[in-house]
Amino acid sequence: MTDRIDLRRRLRAQRRETPAGARIAAADGLARELLALPLLPTRGYVAGYWAGDGEIGLHVFQLRLPAGLVYCLPILHGDILHFAPWRAGDPLVTNRYGIPEPDVEPASALTAVDMALVVTPLVGFDRHGQRLGMGGGWYDRTFAFRRTSSPPPLLVGAAFASQETTLPPPAHWDVPLDAICTESDTVIPTARP
Repeated sequence: MTDRIDLRRRLRAQRRETPAGARIAAADGLARELLALPLLPTRGYVAGYWAGDGEIGLHVFQLRLPAGLVYCLPILHGDILHFAPWRAGDPLVTNRYGIPEPDVEPASALTAVDMALVVTPLVGFDRHGQRLGMGGGWYDRTFAFRRTSSPPPLLVGAAFASQETTLPPPAHWDVPLDAICTESDTVIPTARP
C-alpha cells in the first residue's frame, strides 16, 4: 500500500507542475484522441469529470462532442457515483471534497449503466489498462459490475502522457480500463505477462 501512496504523491506533484500553456495544448490533444476512439459511441450519455489538482482538462472534448452525445458530470451518491447532464453555465454545487457537480438531486441522476462512455481521471496508468486514481475507490465501486461483464459503458482513462508508469499488481477490486487517452496517444491495454 505504501508503494501506491508514494507513487500517487509523486505523480500528483508532477501533474500539478505542468505549465499552463502545456495544459491548454494537452486538452486539445486529448480531445483529438478521445474523439478518434474506434469505439466512440454515436449516441447516449458521456461522463467526464471536473478537472482539478492538475488533472488534464476535458473542456475541449466537451465542446467538440458530436450531436447525439450528452456530456455528464459525476455526482456523489452514497459510496458510488451517479451522473447528470451538464453544459457550461448550468448550476453547480460543491460536494464534500470541494469538487463542483451538477445541482440536481443525486437520487434522480443517471447510474453507471446508463452511460455509453465514461472518461475517468488518472493519477497514473500502465499499458495493461490499470489505473491509479486518487485512492478513494469511487470509480472502482461504481463500475465493479465491469469486472464480470462487458461494456457498456466504455471506460477510458485520461491523463498526460507523462503519467504512464509501472504500477504495482492490481488489487482484486481494481476495474481495468478499455483504453487510455493522453494528449498524444491512445493506449489499448495489453494482457499482463
